[in-house]
Formats: sequence, structure tokens, C-alpha cells
Amino acid sequence: MVRAASIKDVANQAGVAVGTVSNVLNYPDRVSSTTRDRVLAAIAELGFVRNDAARQLRAGRSRTMGMIVLDAGNPFFSSVARAAEEAAARAGSAVLLGNSSHDPRRERHYIELFEEQRMQGILISPTGDVSARLAAAEAAGLKIVLVDAPSDGQRFSSVAVDNAAGGYVAVRHLLDAGRRRIAFVGGNATLRQVQDRLAGARRAVAEVPGATLEVLTAADLTVLGGRGVGDDLRRRTPGTAPDALFCANDLLALGVIQSLAMLGGLRIPEDIALIGYDDIDFAASAVVPLSSIRQPAELIGRTAVELLLEQTADEPPAPRSVVFTPELVARASTGH
Repeated sequence: MVRAASIKDVANQAGVAVGTVSNVLNYPDRVSSTTRDRVLAAIAELGFVRNDAARQLRAGRSRTMGMIVLDAGNPFFSSVARAAEEAAARAGSAVLLGNSSHDPRRERHYIELFEEQRMQGILISPTGDVSARLAAAEAAGLKIVLVDAPSDGQRFSSVAVDNAAGGYVAVRHLLDAGRRRIAFVGGNATLRQVQDRLAGARRAVAEVPGATLEVLTAADLTVLGGRGVGDDLRRRTPGTAPDALFCANDLLALGVIQSLAMLGGLRIPEDIALIGYDDIDFAASAVVPLSSIRQPAELIGRTAVELLLEQTADEPPAPRSVVFTPELVARASTGH
């Protein structure tokens, strides 16, 4: 394999000192035009490419943050990432986005890649418990911020929404509407967000005598996963279906609406009341406008960057956790 040309190779080719090459790259006004032209000619001849990562590492000020989200196709995470990118740009930094797709192997790959690239830090929505791997990355010099996930033990800064409270509010809303046969529709049971939302749902059901909670598992947390659940519900014998659904995210809920609205058999909200989670833009414009639990996606993204910048300061404060309160948005799918 051919070795890439180094700054020393350029200096030798141009017959100047390494410091002169550095000045041409960083402070060209300090170098005479004749010397500058000679150095640029050597750069072109050797095919030299400056190593910004190494330069920033020596300077101690990397300007790139790595961000790993669970599903870049989910509008919630797209909004979080966009807000983080805008906040980083205002601070003179950039965000490089990785999509784990709920796959721990892909997640590990991105953590390793960002570690190798000596990023300013990592913003991550973890697939499960990756605290040991993140601790290793932190020991290697990267700052870590958990996004849409709480930090157990306060080792890392984090920004999240109280998902247990959100699950409670969602199911309490269904119970207050007179529904008693509640079903929770989730997917990846290892996700902390899904676990917490289910825990909140269980707490709400436990407060109402005669109320029951059934747990339905979707193939994944997508519209197609929700359509599969809707298809299964339509095949049930009369009287055995739940009278209300709480879906772990809006994509699942929209899939259920598609299945029931397109193929019929069960009406929303007459037969089944339906509420989702995230309040993505598509929720309000669904064929049956979807009730949902709103998360402040943009605020989460901005706060994540603020927390990372805190940790990269010369004298960083102790890691801190920011937890936002979710908000009920009631629409036609629950009878409002």
C-alpha cells in the first residue's frame, strides 16, 4: 500500500521547513508569494491531504460531534438531529450522524468509528445498556451525552423525557374516556423508552378497578409494524379485541390507522380509541387525526449539544441530567 504524503514530505520537496508548510496551510499571509507557490506546487505534486483530525487533536479542539440515533427514518429522531446540528453550527462545530437502526452491532461500529476519528464527543440514543463501552470511549478522551435516555448513576450527562410519566398520561387519558380493555403496542423490549412507557401504562391501569392491560408486540417500531398489529386485531373474533390502544410511538399508531381505515372492520375511535407517542408532524394530518404524547424534539437536540459543550470546557462541571415533562395532545383518534 502506498504511504500517504506527510507534511514533512512536502517540506522536503519544496526545500522549506515544516513550519513554513504549516504556515502556508494555516496562515498563508505570513509566507512570501514565491515560497507559497513552491509549497503549493509540492502539495499538488505529492497529492498531500491535510489531516484535520490530527491537527485538531494536537490543538485540543476537535470541531465535530458524533451522533447516533435509533432510527433516522423516524421523524422524531430527524427533528432531534436537525436541532442538534443547528445548535452545533452556532457553536462553530458540526454533527456527523450515524443510524443504529436498533442494531447493537451497528451502534458499536459507530462508537468505534467516532472514537477513531477523535470526535469532540458522542451524542447517543442507546439501543440498550452500553455503559461499559461508553465508559471506555470516555476514558479514551471522548465526552458522552445520552439523548432521549436517562443516565443511571450520573456518570454521563443526559437529556430525556419522563417516559414513565408519558405512558401514565396516555393510558389515563384512555381510561378517563371510559375505555377499560387497554392494549400496549410495543416493539423492541430492550429499549429503555419502551420499558418506561409500558411501566407508566401499567401504573395507570392499576388505579382503575376492572381495567386490564394486554401487551401486543409489533415486528418493529415502524408503520409496517403497526399495520401488522392492525391486521391481527381485525382477525379477532367479535368482542375479543381491546377497546383502546396505546402505541409506543406514532409510527406504530399510524400503521394501525392505515390497517383499520383501509380494510375496515374496526372503527377509530368508536370501536378502538388510539393514542401514540412523540407527536410527529404526521400525527395531526392522519386520516383520523392521532392523539399523542408530545416530546420536545427540538429542545432535546439543542440541550444535548449544550451538555456536550459543557463537558468539553476547560473546567467542565459535573455531569448533569435534564428531564422534560411530556404533554398530552388529544385529537380525534381518542374521541376529541
